[in-house]
Amino acid sequence: MYASVVSFFQDGGPFMYPIMIVFAIGLAIAIERYIYLTASKMGNRRLLSQLLPLIQKGDFQSAYNITAKSNKAVSRMLGQGLARYKSAPNRDDIEAAMEESMMEAIPRLEKRTHYLATFANIATLLGLLGTIIGLIKAFTAVAQVDPAMKAEILSTSISVAMNTTAFGLMAAIPLLLIYAVLQTKTTEIVDSLEMATVKFVNLMLQRKSSNG
Repeated sequence: MYASVVSFFQDGGPFMYPIMIVFAIGLAIAIERYIYLTASKMGNRRLLSQLLPLIQKGDFQSAYNITAKSNKAVSRMLGQGLARYKSAPNRDDIEAAMEESMMEAIPRLEKRTHYLATFANIATLLGLLGTIIGLIKAFTAVAQVDPAMKAEILSTSISVAMNTTAFGLMAAIPLLLIYAVLQTKTTEIVDSLEMATVKFVNLMLQRKSSNG
């Protein structure tokens, strides 16, 4: 198995190396983004479970103290909402403050993810380019050999040249799948932030009306 992989890689020619580099960089980004998004999702959920009972009880100061100690996206967003609630306790102002904070958080969630689709396209194109250059070399070589050997040399050269296209697709397909997974996770986090905004604004205004 190992010998087959090594032989496949070596037979593909010089374009196998840039494809491998592109795939390695994309994989590193994918792992970093997956860890970051998973940690963000779990951290946001944990903070929401702490803050929700405090808001329901009307203990806004304790909730604000918790948000001030955390750097999670949801804590910054709710901290802005609680701070605005103290100075201007109306829905539009509170929602505007929280949405502004959410707009700052979204780029951090989406950071570098779009590179995966770009790297997938680059890997595919590098594979095609390697194949085309390999075919050009193959037909050039065939033109200079004995006619009886042309078929054998041409078939061998084409087989080797196709290795780069195959390897490019082998790199591109996982990167595109991971890109789709990360996009889905990012969308879920953004949706949860939007839901948290609506829920907390409603709770804060309900407490205000009941206290008023």
